[in-house]
Amino acid sequence: MKISVKYAVTGALSGAANGFFGAGGGLFLVPLLISWCGMEQKRAFATSVAVIFPLCAVSAVIYRLKGGLPIAQAVPYLLGGAAGGVLAGKLFGRVKADWLRRAFGVLILYGGVRAVLLL
Repeated sequence: MKISVKYAVTGALSGAANGFFGAGGGLFLVPLLISWCGMEQKRAFATSVAVIFPLCAVSAVIYRLKGGLPIAQAVPYLLGGAAGGVLAGKLFGRVKADWLRRAFGVLILYGGVRAVLLL
């Protein structure tokens, strides 16, 4: 399969996850970019951020149009998320890929356990 088709399918899966769950497309995007598209780990993390941002913006607009996005409640999370994004972006080049992978794995496990407990 051509690499551009793989990237498009990977992006579509990430966008679908983002649309269904409100976010979280990166949970699918990073592993797919690494394993299926053969991308180096750090580049996959950075690419995921670049792809997820516009997907989240599109999802936010759709949720807002359908009345499901309370802006006033979202602002504190946005501010905290922006601060975390700036800090992580500055530290990104200093963190080894192995540690990024471990942290990502812990995040996935935590999210999975929380999701199961909420069922």
